[in-house]
Amino acid sequence: MNAFSDVDPVYHPPLEPWLSLLHRDADFLVFDKPSGLLSVPGRHPALADSLLTRVQKDYPQALIVHRLDKDTSGVVLMSLNRKAHAFVAAQFEARMTEKSYVAEVWGHVGERQGLIDLPLAIDPHDKPRHRVDRENGKPAQTRWEVLGHGTDRTRLRLSPLTGRTHQLRVHMKAFGHVILGDAFYADGPALAAADRLLLHAENLSFRRPDGSEVTFTAPLPF
Repeated sequence: MNAFSDVDPVYHPPLEPWLSLLHRDADFLVFDKPSGLLSVPGRHPALADSLLTRVQKDYPQALIVHRLDKDTSGVVLMSLNRKAHAFVAAQFEARMTEKSYVAEVWGHVGERQGLIDLPLAIDPHDKPRHRVDRENGKPAQTRWEVLGHGTDRTRLRLSPLTGRTHQLRVHMKAFGHVILGDAFYADGPALAAADRLLLHAENLSFRRPDGSEVTFTAPLPF
């Protein structure tokens, strides 16, 4: 899921650290992608710098398995051979992987946990933003639980059961608690409350080709 205009004139991806490698073996690479860096390059030459572009300078055979929005940080998985890629990509397709994110959202969430089940589609009048679309949208479900409260915010763990573009961001907006610093979906004090999107892919679990279950964690940057 790579949310970013292909002709954004103000793309200034972070340079330090250049790459943050969490794990390497014969089949996979796992990185902690910083906020502000594209997962894959855009079509416009100004958007050539990306996590994949950087990784392929050292590992030309690397293939990206899944993506994060430009402004989302956290765990990104890449494969080092076709067999491993097909094996784990099938798990993503079948929703057999487990992913959890941490987000800081605007306002006080009173309940402890819940499930958001709202179909999503691209907003034809405001691309590339997405919206809840009960008639034509694709099914989307997100589990959430409260981790803590601040003066004007709540920290949540978000577990997407589906993988729609902008799913967590649009679901949080529809929930009435937009993610802080979200330049696409927040405004006013919620947008000004952070200098980046406060959404981080903390954990990713999947099954390796040998059958073993593995989990990788990227430390919280906020």
